[in-house]
Amino acid sequence: MESSRGPPRVKNKAAAPQQISAEQLLREAVDRQEEGVKAPTQRFADLEELHEFQGRKRREFEDYVRRNRINMGNWLRYAMWELEQKEYRRARSVFERALDCDPTNVQLWVRYVEAEMKERNINHARNVLDRAVTIQPRIDKLWYKYVYMEEMLGQIPNVRQVFERWMSWEPDEAAWLAYIKLEKRYGEFERARNIFERFTIVHPEARNWIKWAKFEDENGTSDLVREVYGIAIETLGEDFMDEKLFIAYARFESKLKEFERARAIYKYALDRMPRSSSALLHKQYTQFEKQYGDQSGVEDVVLSKRRVLYEEQVTENPSNYDAWFDYARLEETSADPARVRDVYERAIAQIPPSREKRHWRRYVYLWIFYAMYEELTTKDIHRTASIYQECLNLVPHKSFTFAKIWILKAQFELRQSQLDRARKTMGTAIGLCPKNKLFRAYVELELKLFEFSRCRTLYEKWIEWDPSNSTAWIKFAELERGLEDFERVRGIFELAVQQPTLDMPELVWKAWIDFEDEEGEVERCRALYERLLQKTDHVKVWISFAQFELNVPDADAEEPEDEETEPPISDAAKSRARAVFSRASKLYKDRDLTSERVALLNAWKGFEDVHGRPEDQEALAKQMPRRIKKRRKLDDDSFEEYMDYVFPADDEGAAKLGKLLAAAQKFKREKEEAAAREAAAAG
Repeated sequence: MESSRGPPRVKNKAAAPQQISAEQLLREAVDRQEEGVKAPTQRFADLEELHEFQGRKRREFEDYVRRNRINMGNWLRYAMWELEQKEYRRARSVFERALDCDPTNVQLWVRYVEAEMKERNINHARNVLDRAVTIQPRIDKLWYKYVYMEEMLGQIPNVRQVFERWMSWEPDEAAWLAYIKLEKRYGEFERARNIFERFTIVHPEARNWIKWAKFEDENGTSDLVREVYGIAIETLGEDFMDEKLFIAYARFESKLKEFERARAIYKYALDRMPRSSSALLHKQYTQFEKQYGDQSGVEDVVLSKRRVLYEEQVTENPSNYDAWFDYARLEETSADPARVRDVYERAIAQIPPSREKRHWRRYVYLWIFYAMYEELTTKDIHRTASIYQECLNLVPHKSFTFAKIWILKAQFELRQSQLDRARKTMGTAIGLCPKNKLFRAYVELELKLFEFSRCRTLYEKWIEWDPSNSTAWIKFAELERGLEDFERVRGIFELAVQQPTLDMPELVWKAWIDFEDEEGEVERCRALYERLLQKTDHVKVWISFAQFELNVPDADAEEPEDEETEPPISDAAKSRARAVFSRASKLYKDRDLTSERVALLNAWKGFEDVHGRPEDQEALAKQMPRRIKKRRKLDDDSFEEYMDYVFPADDEGAAKLGKLLAAAQKFKREKEEAAAREAAAAG
């Protein structure tokens, strides 16, 4: 039974004499908390105890990620903990391992970048973002993060470069508008105008044309606004007319007191658009008739702030080459060559103290960027040449070298039409510190100049220096083949396969066989296959040999009338291919090579399924193995199960023996039963 009484009445609604705030309640809750409930505070007595704690935590995290590698939460907690310990290298390693597990996890990339940005590792963050947008160019969040970071650094050219990469993927409208807003923020209205032009090509919706017109209304002239609307109407045509476009155009003219123009626009639209899709246009035209009847400054400040920041960084750590890179790029935007040269000269003066190449990798790029700036921006050719030469004089070539610098200097000399100097540079590089990259670049240079005799000499020196380089032998043979000196080609391949060591001999053999095949030398190809099979019995070689025999046309075969039609495969070719398969199968059977034999039979089956007759397919099916489960004894007297293949052809003898044993057992059993019956009868 429900009570008829209502809610209790408050007798005194006056304020309490002592007011209690939420902050006071929370403070008292913490202060009065019992000791057993409070979270324990961990303190470390010395550095050894701290290291022990860190090692234990790392083992725990490693166990978590090993048990469940796809759980990104474990990886993120691991990385965040390393960051709290100021172990930035370890945290970066954790992030990289997590990305190996799931390179498409957007949250992981974002947290990685934010961690690098928080620690002011700008170039690391930039590299991570560059990898992220390369792997996932359709994820806008990564691009937004990239451009935000670059803009916060004041690297506006870099922001534009990132936006241009982004725009090449033709993203959605928000990305284009963000690019336009960037240019508007920095007063680059002409750039924004060009972006709008590209934007409307990719997304030719009426609303985007209206946005462009509003931009021109705010930052351009009335003629530019009219031009935009005119292009929009012409581009959309009568099939894609939108009433909102004409309404916006007419309102613009009305704002300028050009009532006749506005009226003409309304009439033009109403004459061409159906009534069903122009209701709003009619309404606006009615209202129009009732109403009118017939009617770059902060750039220097930003640059100065960035200069102070970079000066502090390079003063604190003169070997921070990343800071020097950023400082030089900042000065390049100021268009003052004296400032740029001063920064570069101070940067290249910070020579790495050790003779380890890893310490020089970033340093040499200062020289490269300096030389490129002088060549491309200031057009000072003599200074560029001296920069390259001083850099080469500085690098300790007896310990290590940088092929990139030699190649860049040679290319620079070539651009200045100094061919002899370019050749001298490459020759000096090969003489001082030969590398595969240097040989390859020098050969490419001579090939572009059609100096084939020089190319031949370079290839000879290359293979003399590194006779195990299969690529060098193959490229040498390709050169001679291009010169149609086929005997030289064969001689080169012959020398190559006779080398005691080759890094990839299979590529050399394949290139030689392909060459003979393309030249139509069938017998030479067969001989090469036979020689190769004497060196190796790899199953791929046998399969390739069979495919070759299958594709060899007979001498008396008729060519098809249509050149694009492939000639039919003759029975003789099929027989030759089948014979190769049979040889290989017998070889593997005699040598008891089970896995190779299985792979060969599978390839043979594919061949018979396409080209074989029913009886051939049936015969091969009897040879196909079946998988069975077996047990084998291990060293510790335990057993393990494993899968093995059983070939029917190998079991024929065992089957006959099994039948003989079964017959003997049956005879013995019948004899025992007869003796039992006789004994029973005698009793």
